[in-house]
Amino acid sequence: MNIALVTETYSPEVNGVAMTLSRLVSGLGSRGHKLTVIRPRQQGEALSGPRIHNANTGFDQWLVTGWPIPFYNSLRVGMPASGMLRERWSKNRPDVVHVATEGPLGYSALKAARVLGIPVASSFHTNFHQYGGHYGLSFGRNFALRYLRWFHNRTACTLVPTDEMAVKLAKQGFEKLAVLSRGVDARLFAPTKRSESLRKAWGASADEPVILYVGRIAAEKNLGLAVEAYKAMRVIYPRTRFVLVGDGPLRAELELKNPEFVFAGTRRGEELAAHFASADVFLFASSTETFGNVVTEALASGLVVAGYDYAALRQHVRNGINGFTAKFEDKTAFILMAQELMSRRADWPAIRAAARTTAQAISWEVVVAQFEAKLASIAKVR
Repeated sequence: MNIALVTETYSPEVNGVAMTLSRLVSGLGSRGHKLTVIRPRQQGEALSGPRIHNANTGFDQWLVTGWPIPFYNSLRVGMPASGMLRERWSKNRPDVVHVATEGPLGYSALKAARVLGIPVASSFHTNFHQYGGHYGLSFGRNFALRYLRWFHNRTACTLVPTDEMAVKLAKQGFEKLAVLSRGVDARLFAPTKRSESLRKAWGASADEPVILYVGRIAAEKNLGLAVEAYKAMRVIYPRTRFVLVGDGPLRAELELKNPEFVFAGTRRGEELAAHFASADVFLFASSTETFGNVVTEALASGLVVAGYDYAALRQHVRNGINGFTAKFEDKTAFILMAQELMSRRADWPAIRAAARTTAQAISWEVVVAQFEAKLASIAKVR
């Protein structure tokens, strides 16, 4: 197939969405498909023209002008490019267009593809309509939801990462939904990456539990509750440490208020895998995820995973068996869950082993094959 993938988030700054798209693109490329990624030019990228071709990656990238995203200045949203896309796709018509994000660039791609009669698939990756309340913009939630519904209902299929999300969006009027889960690289994220020297750098001895958070240090990640839960855990076992991997607008404030925390900054690849494996508990208080790739990475790393019972945790975690879950958005239940897991330290080896087993059954190869089949059915290519 000739596939055009349009996204605001496929960039050198890898986040959860970008990582998922990267896996899908590389997987489709390895299966012999022709791919073009259309995305915004990010800060620091050379102004060498719109096209980036690298034979090693197996696909072309076409860059458009980008604007900084409010509250996410490290990333840029793409400007509309309907004219450019119509011109390109008229000359080199893709079999299918996959729009991964719903911003101005994604909207212009949807518009251009519909004009040319090219089938369009889309993904629902991020609960943007839920973010507003974390930034004092609650009034915009209903408007955002109406736009997202309007946008996705104009595509041939909207891919969502969990059964739970499909049911929820269907109740809100979204149509033609299909589930495409997320995989995890269980070779990269593995208990064997544990580093005693890294734990020593954190000030943690072999018998001192390390609680880990990985992700953006931002309001929508509900870090206030994570901190509260961690302090409740220390009541059970005072010699417990908290390590945060990532960066974001709340980091400076959290560092000032909690100088005893370890802030490791942004880590990727082998460094990130070592940070996961060198901890003991993964504490995730966010309630705005569509999936949460960090959850499956923590499972693969053999950690005791703890969070709300939704998204990736509902899909893969069984309470008390391979992790711990609390009733969604019940803060009291979340803190009680954190205390319970600390009181069950004797069970951690079995729980960690079960977490690893769960992750080993989640393969990116299977997910890519499902994505390929869905695009082929939309493009009517056999």
